[in-house]
Amino acid sequence: MAKVLDEQSRRAVAARVQYYRDLGIFELYKREIPEGMSFGQAISREELARVAEESPVAVLTQDQVTVAEPAGEVVQLADILNDKPAALRVIREEIGDCTRCKLCEGRTNIVFGVGDAHARIMFVGEGPGADEDAQGEPFVGRAGQLLNNMITAMGIRREDVYIGNVVKCRPPKNRAPEPDESATCGPFLMRQISVVRPEVIVALGATAAKFLLGASDSLGNLRGHIYDFRPDLPQGAPERDPDFTTKLVVTYHPAYLLRDPRQKKEAWLDLQIVMKYLGMPMPKREAESNPERRSERGPEA
Repeated sequence: MAKVLDEQSRRAVAARVQYYRDLGIFELYKREIPEGMSFGQAISREELARVAEESPVAVLTQDQVTVAEPAGEVVQLADILNDKPAALRVIREEIGDCTRCKLCEGRTNIVFGVGDAHARIMFVGEGPGADEDAQGEPFVGRAGQLLNNMITAMGIRREDVYIGNVVKCRPPKNRAPEPDESATCGPFLMRQISVVRPEVIVALGATAAKFLLGASDSLGNLRGHIYDFRPDLPQGAPERDPDFTTKLVVTYHPAYLLRDPRQKKEAWLDLQIVMKYLGMPMPKREAESNPERRSERGPEA
């Protein structure tokens, strides 16, 4: 039986509906609730319509949105963090067969993300390439092999980290994502970050670094620092937690390192920043060297 919402719950529902509208989602359908996530009791159509009418937040009305019967209550953050893999699947389901920007026109697969949902480290690139578009997984081509080697050099495995991109569809001719494309797809990345909650994000390349930091500096100026980072999520996003912050380190994109292998030693220095921050054991050669010395060693191609 549908229940009448209290004022706090009504505002939460209103904020959620507005959030979906901002993402370009105008039709809401009932779906199966992932195991381990509790949504509470149902909300009646009449109650949802009353929220839309009375809430100070601009909300889609019953005439504007197709609402399956009955709709569920807002997911609580504790439920999301209790089952992170399920929460990531929910985000992927909400992306659907996305047509929110022009990148959908030439893609083969949406490249969502891959890895450990509880990872301490998350790598973020700019977007899929041809190999990634074909396989539906990030960093699987030559650049992906180099990234795997970089991860191995840190003493961990690809399976131990989480890997994603700013945009989830391949830009034509492997160009950088345009601002409107990043703005459209970026909120899904922010939600992934908010679910995984890595201790450190490694931004691979200028596009990812500038998007995540909201910066316009060159990659050279952005490297060499540890930044505080808070995912930029609007009110109503189920994963939003104003108390969550993490760290971010900037390095070169593996594709750039393939074009200019001389920069591998610089990328290795960036990864050492991550390792030292997390208290990870350093390779023997590095541990025995002067910590102020700039390493000549880098991951093998």
